[in-house]
Amino acid sequence: MATYLSPLALQRADPYLYKHNGKYYFTATCPQYDRIEIRCADTVNGIATAPARTVWTRHLSGIMAAHIWAPEIHYIMGKWVIYFAAGERPDIWKIRPYALICKGDDPMTDAWEEGSMMQAAEGDPYSFTDFSLDMTVFEHRGTWYTVWAQKVGTVSGISNLYIAELETPTQLRTIQVLLATPDYPWERDGGFWVNEGPAIIKNKGKIYCTFSASATGACYCMGMTYADEDSDLLDPISWHKLNRPVLETDESLKVYGPGHNCFVRGDEDEPLTLLHFRNYEKISGDPLNDHNRHAHVLKVNFDKDGMPVFKLNIDELYNTPFENEKQKNINA
Repeated sequence: MATYLSPLALQRADPYLYKHNGKYYFTATCPQYDRIEIRCADTVNGIATAPARTVWTRHLSGIMAAHIWAPEIHYIMGKWVIYFAAGERPDIWKIRPYALICKGDDPMTDAWEEGSMMQAAEGDPYSFTDFSLDMTVFEHRGTWYTVWAQKVGTVSGISNLYIAELETPTQLRTIQVLLATPDYPWERDGGFWVNEGPAIIKNKGKIYCTFSASATGACYCMGMTYADEDSDLLDPISWHKLNRPVLETDESLKVYGPGHNCFVRGDEDEPLTLLHFRNYEKISGDPLNDHNRHAHVLKVNFDKDGMPVFKLNIDELYNTPFENEKQKNINA
């Protein structure tokens, strides 16, 4: 049974690992929030030492000039696409989802060009008109869907999850449908009401969507909603959200704020999830300036009904030496 490095990638929050034609492609939020990098390796552990290629750097002003967050790399509709969120300058909190498009078939050598901000479907006056980020995509029975987080009522408002079909990699085919909203106390901790960071996994006739909730400190956790694979995924009644988190802080294991996960098949074709967390609770100052959310690998199990189970295994945690980044007023 394969053993994976913990952590796999230092100071890389919002990790995304994608497997295509036997190779792994990795991207994540860079600590400076200023660029998008990708790595490629033949194995999951190979990502740890694979050289990073910078495929794009933020603008100096205007759109895509601040808070370059949560990139995801996908092969969709016959092309390589990286989805990411970015703010503007001077309005750094005017965050919206954008796309980069690879001009060739090899994302590690071919050029990337800017696509556009995600575009709403005709007749949809709300999608991407407010703070929007953490876009993911998935295919189901020949149709491409996207799920993303969007706030209602300014930057300090409520962050919901929405779902829609895609017409192209950068435009919706259908109007947005509310997928999940922070209903429970564990989704409203730390002063923020948040559902964000969606990720999709299918198993035994169900489509599961994990997401992250609450503020980004130790209260950050993972929830999950699911639908039957035969149901209308654009009908809100098709989705059933669990009333408890599926993964949360475990002080005994020094795992604080686990979240923003993705799913991938491992070296032995077993289901894995990548996510980030810190190994301490106390944060001095703005959590955005604490870059010690490292990317880790967890093996995904399933219960008797086929529902994903996320268990922190002491034997698989922190199995490789690492040092946290030293920062002013951090861990003093």
